[in-house]
Amino acid sequence: MKWATAVKHGEDFIGLVKEEKIVNVSELAKSREMEFPTTLLEAIALGDEFLEKVESLIHSDLVANHTYELHEIQLKAPIPRPGKNVFCIGKNYRDHAIEMGSEADIPEDIMVFSKAPTSVIGHDEGIPSHSSITDQLDYEGELAIIIGKTGTSIEKEEAMDHVFGFTIINDITARDLQQKHKQFLLGKSLNGTCPMGPWIVHQSEVPNPDNLSIVTKVNGEVRQNGNTSDFIFDIPTMINELSKGMTLEAGDIIATGTPAGVGKGMKPPVFLKPRDVIEITIEGIGTLRNEIVE
Repeated sequence: MKWATAVKHGEDFIGLVKEEKIVNVSELAKSREMEFPTTLLEAIALGDEFLEKVESLIHSDLVANHTYELHEIQLKAPIPRPGKNVFCIGKNYRDHAIEMGSEADIPEDIMVFSKAPTSVIGHDEGIPSHSSITDQLDYEGELAIIIGKTGTSIEKEEAMDHVFGFTIINDITARDLQQKHKQFLLGKSLNGTCPMGPWIVHQSEVPNPDNLSIVTKVNGEVRQNGNTSDFIFDIPTMINELSKGMTLEAGDIIATGTPAGVGKGMKPPVFLKPRDVIEITIEGIGTLRNEIVE
């Protein structure tokens, strides 16, 4: 199942994506007078109860009345306003750590930073260039984990039981701000610098998330061509480490790191400019597309 947050006639709805169509399950539930979550964040927190509600709805003879072509609606970020900062795992691919410095930069322990909720935008939304404060805007294509079950001190063996699904994040970064402030938050959290989507794919449809190809293109040119099998810290390790003494809640988002090929790592560096189009494709998930705008 692919879950989206979309807009039709000015109203947000929870959508179930099938091929090139989307079922407005929010309206379908309303037509059946069923109590139903108003946001995908609320839906994820309901866990199996949400999935059971949808299962009872999608066999209704009214489904066709609430189904649209994807081009008829606007996709938003699946979770347009996360409940807390997006957790980000830094330098989680060996070659990326080297391109950003040297082999000495390959982490021995997990590196974590975050992006503010206000940085989140959706598929096909414009990424502001923020040209008044940065001229070193860069891309980072990443697989993102959506936590589905709240937990603390989650054992590695149980980690995947806490995953609702997966999406794509473009961890847009102002490299000059990152360098200037000697930390990541400001350079990572400018408005519109966390494109996410186009939807969340339920974990049952991604049997091996630690072995997915990830390709980032800028204006059609392949810049990143990696695979999550190259993670330094795998998904169970990320969840285990983040949850040590800190509760991970349903709806929390973890960006898992980016492979080599970012603009900063090119010689000479090549940064994003207005009208550049970034497309990130992850096997089994889809393609997230955004353009840099003035």
